Amino acid sequence: MKKIYLDYAATAPTDPEVVKSMEPYFFERYGNASSLHAYGQEAKKALEDSREATAGFLGAKREEIIFTSGGTESDNNVIFGVAEAMAGKGNHIITSRIEHHAILEPCKALEKKGFKVTYVGVDKDGLVSPDEIKKAITDKTILISVMHANNEIGTIQPIGEIGKVAKDKGVCFHTDAVQTVGHVPINVNDLNVDLLSLSAHKFYGPKGVGALYIRKGVRIGRFLYGGDQESARRASTHNITGIVGLAKAIELCAKGMEEESKYLISLRDKLIKEIPVRIPDVRLNGHPQLRLPNNVNFSIRYIEGESILLSLDMLGIAASTGSACTSSSLEPSHVLLSIGLDHATAHGSLRISMGRWTKESEVNYLLETLPKVVEKLRAMSPLYEKK
Repeated sequence: MKKIYLDYAATAPTDPEVVKSMEPYFFERYGNASSLHAYGQEAKKALEDSREATAGFLGAKREEIIFTSGGTESDNNVIFGVAEAMAGKGNHIITSRIEHHAILEPCKALEKKGFKVTYVGVDKDGLVSPDEIKKAITDKTILISVMHANNEIGTIQPIGEIGKVAKDKGVCFHTDAVQTVGHVPINVNDLNVDLLSLSAHKFYGPKGVGALYIRKGVRIGRFLYGGDQESARRASTHNITGIVGLAKAIELCAKGMEEESKYLISLRDKLIKEIPVRIPDVRLNGHPQLRLPNNVNFSIRYIEGESILLSLDMLGIAASTGSACTSSSLEPSHVLLSIGLDHATAHGSLRISMGRWTKESEVNYLLETLPKVVEKLRAMSPLYEKK
């Protein structure tokens, strides 16, 4: 049986070149970067070289990058850290209704402590309006956080415009760029962001390592207490192997991102064009053009998304219904509800996300297989019978 992986948005395979770059730091250069001896200084150099590479990719300064355990920690650090540091100025945060739970859950936690959070809505394609953000700002607003691209429906937000609104109002602005780093061009100055989160395993690096960009001068409380690592911002022994892998993954993306993006867009657009032709009663979720190069999300009416996934998995195809972080939940996607879908339609979502090693033949196999799966499931569906 063929095994086809179409769930790159959940996690990507680690590039063999990345693994090769990490190997010496497991067995030969295993020093602690805080140690003063030669082993430690060797690790320290690898750490700072990786910081330089990450900063360069983002158009940032070396000292503006701190390494974390991934996107969730970076996002949590932003929400709680800015709230702590700016508590004397205000208690109001603005975010969108379609953010990742790594943003939404910390916001809910702060609401229980007396903070006010405005959850700005989106249009039918999942776009946040800069004007709506502007209207939501008050004299108590201390932070705006809007994701660069949605992890479920792939819509890319007008971050540069939102950032300009925040800048003009003197409000700190963060973007969760976990889905975009390594896949679309990113420059923190062009985007007008003060803070940016990323995670290595989304762009062919190792799991368990990420980074947070913090513009010089931004006030943010420290998240982990202990040692004085990361300029006393984030205590913990450095994960040198992971950090080296992150930097190597960024280096590879910098070299091949443009060509890879063109290839993935061709596969993406083929699916967007062909699926509605082959399967009746489907809806494309997310913006048709302003979307990630590798993301396709359809709602297939009258059947459950989980049933589609299980059927595809039995045929060797791995896909998803949405965020991997909430895949065990029986609740429909908050993202799909926010773009106006009813519960039944939202439950029938299928996310296909591709990557560096996706072959056109695999996409063709999905196009051959999915209509048969849908036809079989609809034949058993009481909802389809009523239609």
